[in-house]
Amino acid sequence: MHHQPEYMLGVDIGTTSTKAVLFTTQGKVVAQHAVEYPLMCTSPGMAEQDPLQIYAAVLEAIRQAVSNGKAAAEQITLVSFSAAMHSVIAVDREGNLLSNSITWADSRAGEWSNRIRDEMDGRAIYLRTGTPIHPMSPLCKIMWLRHDQPELFARTARFVGMKEYVFYRLFGSWLVDHSIASATGLFNLQQLDWDRGALELLGINANQLSQLVPTTHHLSGLEPAVAQQLGLLPTTPFVIGANDGVLSNLGVNAIGPGQVAVTIGTSGAMRTVIDKPMTDPSGRTFCYALTDKHWVVGGPTNNGGSIFRWVRDELATAEAAAARDAGLDPYEALTSIAETVPAGSEGLLFHPYLAGERAPLWNADARGSFFGLAMHHRKQHMIRAALEGVIFSLYSILPAVEDLIGPTQRMMATGGFARSALWRQMMADIFNREVVVPESVESSCLGATVLGLYALGKIDSLEVIADMVGATHRHVPNPESVALYARLWPIYAALPQLLEQQYRQLSQFQREVGVKHAG
Repeated sequence: MHHQPEYMLGVDIGTTSTKAVLFTTQGKVVAQHAVEYPLMCTSPGMAEQDPLQIYAAVLEAIRQAVSNGKAAAEQITLVSFSAAMHSVIAVDREGNLLSNSITWADSRAGEWSNRIRDEMDGRAIYLRTGTPIHPMSPLCKIMWLRHDQPELFARTARFVGMKEYVFYRLFGSWLVDHSIASATGLFNLQQLDWDRGALELLGINANQLSQLVPTTHHLSGLEPAVAQQLGLLPTTPFVIGANDGVLSNLGVNAIGPGQVAVTIGTSGAMRTVIDKPMTDPSGRTFCYALTDKHWVVGGPTNNGGSIFRWVRDELATAEAAAARDAGLDPYEALTSIAETVPAGSEGLLFHPYLAGERAPLWNADARGSFFGLAMHHRKQHMIRAALEGVIFSLYSILPAVEDLIGPTQRMMATGGFARSALWRQMMADIFNREVVVPESVESSCLGATVLGLYALGKIDSLEVIADMVGATHRHVPNPESVALYARLWPIYAALPQLLEQQYRQLSQFQREVGVKHAG
């Protein structure tokens, strides 16, 4: 009898879309499908999504990936999940939705995050939970709900995240993996349990949260009708998996000592893997679980592709339009404009804090600026400075990471920016390290499936990832550019400290003036 190939399915529940990727057991992409959904931002600071739309997107993405890959149900050995962190959904006793999914990007808990940090022992909570005190974190969001939406808070039987809701709809139980839990600000990293102090602060108890399980936890027993709709067997194992950040590290093979994964999507992050949980006495880094033996430390930045989009839509409208008319990608057109300017943009620096900044500043009031503008600067300098500013802001996270883990060597670059040769070279020059781009762009989905193989005992170590990840691009630092960036870096790094008071005053002004316009 002809032996049928075996497949595995990685599903990534993201902020803009859910993507399902069908892989061979060797990690080659067979087929994929993504389903997008809107982010609701109808009031200042709000960033919500409809969990029903996301649940439907998960089903549709799986169904389409299986059918695109022409895979028979019995060929699919596992389905494993990656998901965005920090979402909060309020549900009642029956599991009905009382709220939308409040995403990581929602900043309405800003005032409460300041109060928790400054007046309520926030530093101690961070040191125990590994999640920086920031409006993105469920800790701050639930505090905000308690005080600003007390009637909703009182009716809530459970606070859950997006992946928990999907698993509840599929299997009828409320479960959360250690990895998503470790990004809530409510999970004690040493005890692997909900943190008593954090729960007391919020006035909730552990049975208002999901049951904690390891990232390797798996379930089967889909309802036959759902299994048939998806093209799976009712017995196909579903592995709960982890969060998208830690799975991306696994998916690019940045799990060895001194290996750093740098991702720039809408926002950006730098992450590296260690073997036990660690937090930073200065509070600059996060610590999230991958498995009980793999912990990921790093820092997120708010500013990545979102800055490039702002440049495209506000500074370079004409150039972007001309590119579209010529049938070119507007981003590639902007990149080639930026390439006409030397490294360092002839002394123009851009701080990309258009949406405040997370690591290492953790200051939601920080604001963007061009610094050093002179008569010789043209629009192309501004475009290049904006790209350099995003890399500089990522570079500023490196000292915090190296303070915890020691020196780093190789950077694995992923996310949308990795498609641009200019941006990759810029990273090599600003970091003065080799930059490697892994072949698979679906790193979170690939990471999920490798974790799935590990969960089901099909492999005994995560190291097999090394054989699955090829390299498509390598960039070595260019010494002349390295020298220019090294001169500019101290100037770039000093400014946010000097401007702290002015950031606060100006963002206060913007809030007051902005509210009048919105009304």
